[in-house]
Amino acid sequence: MARNGEKTHKAIMDAAEELIMAQGYSATAIDQIIARAGITKGTFFYHFPTKVDLAHELAERYARRDTRQLAGKMEAAEQATPDPALQLLLFLEQFIDIAEQWTTPYPGCLFASFCYEAGLFEDRTTEVMRDSMLVWRTRIADKLRAAAARSEPRLPVDADSLADAVTVVFEGAFIVSRTLDDARIVAQQLRHLQNYLRLLFGLEAAAIERAA
Repeated sequence: MARNGEKTHKAIMDAAEELIMAQGYSATAIDQIIARAGITKGTFFYHFPTKVDLAHELAERYARRDTRQLAGKMEAAEQATPDPALQLLLFLEQFIDIAEQWTTPYPGCLFASFCYEAGLFEDRTTEVMRDSMLVWRTRIADKLRAAAARSEPRLPVDADSLADAVTVVFEGAFIVSRTLDDARIVAQQLRHLQNYLRLLFGLEAAAIERAA
């Protein structure tokens, strides 16, 4: 029974995330989630007392997934080269490779969807989103500082601010891609970011191919 309960719990969350990514949180009714998940109203409220509770669990799950992706791709880059600057380029290259395969715009980031309606959520949910973004900032800023220590950048660098710029490019590219209905935009914008970092640390374009 516990296993079936976990399966149902996940089905509700999956259905809710799909709907929210497509139409937003406030526009997603509980009845829509129930219909998409193929459950009864009683089953929904057994697993989630309120829609706000569901939103919190969605944020927690998304944060875990996001952190695993950050760690996995950064570790793969670290295994390929000892050069911190090149590690950053290879980190982005992995996302570029994925984005270049998309034929339709990526749905985007759940946190981006939530932040526009932040007043609808509890503080604990906002904290989950904030902490997740700070994990990205810290990991990338540490790598930028290591890169700057190894090779002086061609321009002054505020590591934390530039680390935030990485997140900004990702999130902004998702929005523009969906707005213009152009799946190519995410990969293109990540390539611009990668080129900026490459020039900042004086690396050749061929260095990425050699290290990959």
